Parts: sequence; structure tokens; C-alpha cells
Amino acid sequence: MLRFTKRADYGLMAIHYIAINEDRGVVSAKRIADEFHIPSELLAKILQRLAKKKLITSQNGPKGGYLLARRPSEISVGDVIRALEGPINIVSCLEASSECPQMAHCNLRRPVQKIQAAISRVLDTMSLTELNSSDVPELFMIRA
Repeated sequence: MLRFTKRADYGLMAIHYIAINEDRGVVSAKRIADEFHIPSELLAKILQRLAKKKLITSQNGPKGGYLLARRPSEISVGDVIRALEGPINIVSCLEASSECPQMAHCNLRRPVQKIQAAISRVLDTMSLTELNSSDVPELFMIRA
């Protein structure tokens, strides 16, 4: 089953919350943790990673908190996921360092690469702005 890790899930919630509240100024980690019931220690690590990757900036002090480093339309879901999880690989054999024993006889590598590319394309073309929208572009609709 493909799913986001808790870290990616919480990171997307946090950065999205910062984005939708950017007109109010900085957003404190405590406010995010309280809003989404995220453990403070875990959220602190997530916010540090997002800041290290220059997706958000932090402001210290009693009225400190976090702001987006760029406009929401310039930050993709893929940027956030990669900042928190590293490269997006749905199977380990797509990693450069993979030593899969099935590599020589695997008949799924090419189809899985296509799936991987499609997932990456969706994540890289959906911005934080689009997470706000109730209109999901056709590109993101799942077809039966």
C-alpha cells in the first residue's frame, strides 16, 4: 500500500497551515501542534527539516514562529515530501544504491518506473496553493 509516512503527513499539514495563515504573520509550532494534535517534539523535528530545506523560515523570540520561505504557488507537495523523506521511490530497486537480487529477471521494473514518474509528476505539479482549492485539477483525479 502506498501511503505517506506520519512525518510527511504532519509536515504537509503544518506547511499547509502556515500557508493558509500567512496573512496573519508567523505561526507558532505550539499553535500547529495544538491544532492538529501533533506531538511537539515530532513537529519540532519536522519544522527544522522544512527550514533546513528552505521551504519555511523561523523567527525566534516570544512572538516567533514560522513563515513560508516562498509563495505557496512556488512550493510543491513533492518539495515537502522530499524535504522530509528524501527521494520519492515506491520500490527500493529504483534507488541508485539498490542491489536487488531479482534485478536480472524482473519484468516489472519498467512499468514501475512509469508509475513512479506519474506519482512524482503529480506531487511536483501540485502546489500548496492547490491544496487550498476545492477544485482539484483533472490531472489529480483518479480514474476508475
